[in-house]
Amino acid sequence: MDKITDKLAALPDDATFFSLEFFPPKTSEGFANLQARLERMSRALRPFFVNVTWGAGGSTAAKSLELAELCQRQLNLTTCLHLTCTNMNKSLIDQALSKAKAIGIRNILALRGDPPRNEEYFDKAELEAREGDEEFTWAVDLVRYIRREYGDYFCVGVAAYPEGHSDQSHPEVQDPKFDLPYLIEKTKAGADFLMTQLFYDVNAYEAFVDMLRSDPSGVFKSIPIIPGLMPVQSYQILRRTTKLSHAKLPPEILEKLDVVKGDDEAVKSVGVDILSEIVERLKGRKHLGPQGFHFYTLNLEKMVAHIIERCHLIRDIGAKEEEDAIDVSQEITLDDVKPVARRRLSSVSSDPYNRVVVEKALAKTKEFETSEKDAGIPTRETTTRANTLAISEGEGSLGREATWDDYPNGRWGDARSPAFGEIDGYGVSLHVSIPQAIKLWSYPTTTADITTLFRKYISCELDAIPWSEEGLNPETTTISNELLKVNAKGWWTVASQPAVNGIKSDDGVFGWGPRNGFVFQKPFVELFLPGEDWRRLKTRCQDRHEEVTYFAGNADGEFEASDMQSVNPVTWGTFPGKEITTPTIIEAVSFRAWLEEAFSIWKEWRHIYPSRSPTAKLLAEIREDYWLVNIIHHDYVEKDALWKLLLE
Repeated sequence: MDKITDKLAALPDDATFFSLEFFPPKTSEGFANLQARLERMSRALRPFFVNVTWGAGGSTAAKSLELAELCQRQLNLTTCLHLTCTNMNKSLIDQALSKAKAIGIRNILALRGDPPRNEEYFDKAELEAREGDEEFTWAVDLVRYIRREYGDYFCVGVAAYPEGHSDQSHPEVQDPKFDLPYLIEKTKAGADFLMTQLFYDVNAYEAFVDMLRSDPSGVFKSIPIIPGLMPVQSYQILRRTTKLSHAKLPPEILEKLDVVKGDDEAVKSVGVDILSEIVERLKGRKHLGPQGFHFYTLNLEKMVAHIIERCHLIRDIGAKEEEDAIDVSQEITLDDVKPVARRRLSSVSSDPYNRVVVEKALAKTKEFETSEKDAGIPTRETTTRANTLAISEGEGSLGREATWDDYPNGRWGDARSPAFGEIDGYGVSLHVSIPQAIKLWSYPTTTADITTLFRKYISCELDAIPWSEEGLNPETTTISNELLKVNAKGWWTVASQPAVNGIKSDDGVFGWGPRNGFVFQKPFVELFLPGEDWRRLKTRCQDRHEEVTYFAGNADGEFEASDMQSVNPVTWGTFPGKEITTPTIIEAVSFRAWLEEAFSIWKEWRHIYPSRSPTAKLLAEIREDYWLVNIIHHDYVEKDALWKLLLE
């Protein structure tokens, strides 16, 4: 039940520490596998504290509290719970704070959340639910409320923006000097520490800290300032997160990554170098009190483990542990194993590994099939800290525990992955301010207007749609003609990929993963269409049931699938010296997790308009009538097969 400030006070002034941030996965399988990952990371890395994110408007409230309780009680990690206050019922804030106290959490990161909406944009039910919530408009309101209700029980942190905060409040201004009065107000209201937005421009961060420390108000003279850092998990994720956060990528960093952007393994390696250089530079800078580093992990393990060990942010492994350690960089053979009893992990039989046949040694029957990690049970202790750290860094056979979901390059990852879900973990959002949304999408009043928006997006005349804040990627432009024809029918596509049959992994358009491999793709498309149109299209899909798999659902919770149990890898790669990698899998659990969010985005879009306006009415009607459908065609050798099905 430690407060972060109390723990900091116990450290010597020249000490360093680090913290890790996690978000609750969207699926129960992902949550179970995150628990195993957290257990390993807590042993191997021993973070000073961990953060648990809170979805926009309380959208992940129950899961966030469950994850926070796991970290605090079961893993005995000092836990800091994020809490947002806008667009959320006050009673939920009270429940969250009460629950946090009950489970022993003493630390809250008080955030505003999504920009507050004008009351005229809410319908009657929402206005009634918001009665008494008027005091929560900004993060400072939440800080004051916590102090008023709980005194000094909670250690309260607030967000800071080294490069300035850009949102609808002042979309034309992104300057830390503009934000300074608000940060002073939050600090005076009772903030105990500052945690920054992610950044890669170290010069901007250092100038920001100098500005705070020398501010005439004096409120920042001694307050801990913890820099936020995000390991480079992939080139695509890096570009997306920096775009959403408005964090600048210095030219020298972008140049290093552009050289290797087609090779995911090389991107990760260069990313470790970049983050390690940032950490070492900040360690060498004169600082007030212990120097901390906060890592946005995205629920992934390998990169952050490498950075933390390389920068000596964890204590050296002792000699006794080194003696006991198994060299996990070597493959474990059957001579090293014997049958032992152990708790069955939730990930067993749901893992993506190749399967092997084990004879005699482990069973009375002649042979049976098992997963490699069940077959490779070492006779010696494997839970020493040396071993656990090596596993977290992805070393050897056992290191696959940390790396099997290492390619989170798209929404349709493996639903069993701890990293499955939106990359920021904050839940449903348009990712643009209200003025930006109006500028992008204007005031549609007919379905034809919506069709025009989707077609403009596919034609690269529009930078974003509510379901994608990025422009079309090069791969999707190869099927833009087909997508334009589909959208012309009033079937609005939000995800798709073309067929690919054995293209080199370093291809500039379709390539991913390490070099010298080959990549494959089954074509799929995901689209919104009217319920009546879906009934007709479903018949055509059923006529081709041996070639086609579909999943479909609507906002009312109706759900249909050609095969509810089917698991469909739609992207896979073969690489020298590695198992077949399947980063993109579509199945019922992953589709249903996305389905709820996809229809929530219609609601978020509607909320930016007055409730009685023609546009709000149109978007509400669409949400009530339309279905979201994902169709996979398994004949990836015939590249036009999917489009023939949709356009005939």
